Amino acid sequence: MSNNSAGSSNLNSLVLHQRAVKQLRLEASVRRIKVSLAAADLKAFCLQNAHKDPLLVGVPSSDNPFRPPKSCALF
Repeated sequence: MSNNSAGSSNLNSLVLHQRAVKQLRLEASVRRIKVSLAAADLKAFCLQNAHKDPLLVGVPSSDNPFRPPKSCALF
């Protein structure tokens, strides 16, 4: 029985190694760009979309679902 479990262990180890090699080959084939180019693209995107960013321009009070409720007075 110990021989069977050793063979099973070796098979599991082989499968894990094959998966690791497959993953490494996949990662090695990914097209990469320089960080400076990626940063320049990101900066351009942010500048182009700054006018739509609610963190920069704010949210109109009429569209803000989180505004404090107005108090109501009954006469």
